[in-house]
Amino acid sequence: MPDISHTRNFCIIAHIDHGKSTLADRMLEMTHTVEDRLMREQLLDAMDLERERGITIKSHPVTMRYEALDGQIYEFNLIDTPGHVDFTYEVSRSMAACEGAILVVDAAQGVEAQTVANAYMAINRGLEIIPVLNKLDLPNADPVQVAAQIEEILGLDTSDILRVSGKTGEGVRDVLEMVIKKVPPPADHRGEKVTPRALVFDSIFDAYKGVVAYVRVVDGSLSVGDSIRLMATNVVTQLKEVGIFSPKQVPRKTLEAGQVGYLIGTLKSPADIQIGDTVTSEKGSSTEALPGFAPIKPMVFSGIYTVDTGDYEKCRQSLEKLALNDSAFTFHAESSTALGFGFRCGFLGLLHMEVIQERLRREFDLDIISTHPGVVYKVTQKDGTVLEIDNPVFLPDPSRIETIEEPVISAFIICMNEHIGEILRLIMDRRGEVTKTESIDVSRVMLTCTMPLNEILTDFHDYLKSATHGYASMDYEYSGYQISPIVKLEILLNSEPVDAFSTMVHRDKAVDRGRQICKALSEAIPPHMFAIPVQAALGRTVIARETIRAFRKDVTAKLYGGDITRKRKLLEKQKAGKKRMKQFGKVNVPQSAFISVLKSGAS
Repeated sequence: MPDISHTRNFCIIAHIDHGKSTLADRMLEMTHTVEDRLMREQLLDAMDLERERGITIKSHPVTMRYEALDGQIYEFNLIDTPGHVDFTYEVSRSMAACEGAILVVDAAQGVEAQTVANAYMAINRGLEIIPVLNKLDLPNADPVQVAAQIEEILGLDTSDILRVSGKTGEGVRDVLEMVIKKVPPPADHRGEKVTPRALVFDSIFDAYKGVVAYVRVVDGSLSVGDSIRLMATNVVTQLKEVGIFSPKQVPRKTLEAGQVGYLIGTLKSPADIQIGDTVTSEKGSSTEALPGFAPIKPMVFSGIYTVDTGDYEKCRQSLEKLALNDSAFTFHAESSTALGFGFRCGFLGLLHMEVIQERLRREFDLDIISTHPGVVYKVTQKDGTVLEIDNPVFLPDPSRIETIEEPVISAFIICMNEHIGEILRLIMDRRGEVTKTESIDVSRVMLTCTMPLNEILTDFHDYLKSATHGYASMDYEYSGYQISPIVKLEILLNSEPVDAFSTMVHRDKAVDRGRQICKALSEAIPPHMFAIPVQAALGRTVIARETIRAFRKDVTAKLYGGDITRKRKLLEKQKAGKKRMKQFGKVNVPQSAFISVLKSGAS
């Protein structure tokens, strides 16, 4: 291993689709980390889902050896990070293992919302930031204008800003040289007597090796055969394998201070390890944990149920493995009258929820149904107790509720000047309020607004892109709770409430949402032998209704003549039978009905 003064730990941060993974590919080629025959585009994006969508979902570490222009050999530990707002937690974890960050900005699109958020996060963590203008090969690239935006909005010095093309490789060597020059090496404690300590910044579950912890060694060294202790869970294990990423796992005898790599012990349970934990030696272990990063709370909740009830245990094990692989994802068991046994799952956002559900279907071969996404409400009861409710089923009786608070976000929307009117209309329609307007340049503006999180859950991003012809970008952060007139909207089928369709909405939007759900169900549920009323209710007040028509057998077909009273008598007899059937009849709800309710809805 090179001297610790020749080690550099850094991450690449940017808005989604600004070229992080492409720039990482060029770095891997230039440092000959990967053989030419194994090289492919987006090499660090290991999941099929990432490659299909062209986005990074998981952070990916890789160790590179670079021969600088002065002839010295340096060890670079690079972490490629996601760019979507839902995966901000991945970015914060990656930053905990680094001393520097390369901030990539598309020279054609300029500073976007997530660029601002990631840059501020890196500044707050004290990282050395290297601004880089990417996609210089595009004909509409405007590096001078974008450099001015970086200096004005982010306050970064752009006098020596680097201009590169991740596609052609132009300027990539300058980036690597700048990393050597500006990113400080890890702190050197070799002259002191220190206890080994390492920060766990990620983990995965391997079917053959068990739990694999991704770590940044801060003090001392960790070797194969060492007994280590995880400080948060107090679990002790012996190291069976340690190594680095190149980009696949490459075993080593020892991980030294400053290095980024992986540890494999004898842990088989995903619950034994926590992200942000400190690994230390069992003998003479450290009593002071490393400063990790703030644990994040899920913002969006949805129920996940298996179509086949026999897959319940398989689903639980799959969710455990996903939770280890993605510490921002949480789940606990719940049951539903309509759907049976399932799990209440917490996500960071809609894309995060979509990715988890898709991974369950692909990686674990599960056929699942998900309920409508919702947020966590704080319910203050009249006796002073405060409940956190993420499922409408657990909402107390309205007579016992004093106030209900809903989560609020601060959103940053960057758009063209000509689209401001439509965006303001969209924000007001979603109960939002614009608090600040800043001009970025002659053609673009940044709006800062506060909005209820519940209002952006389903289709806000789609409407935003439609209103601005795809030019707007948005980032948001959690900013507390506010008291709102939130009510529980219940859906009744044949006068029986179905908890899977229950949802919590703002009182002003309850009637519209009730009509949407009733209409969607009336079209999705097939006719039965009796008419089925589909009703939306607030408490005992029905606010919307649709009726699913009944099958009607032609009981008069066998009549060949005679008085009208014969026909009427048969119809009355049929009517009485249907009334009795309705009294005891049970409504079968197909899976398509749950999906249609999800799609019916706005927010």
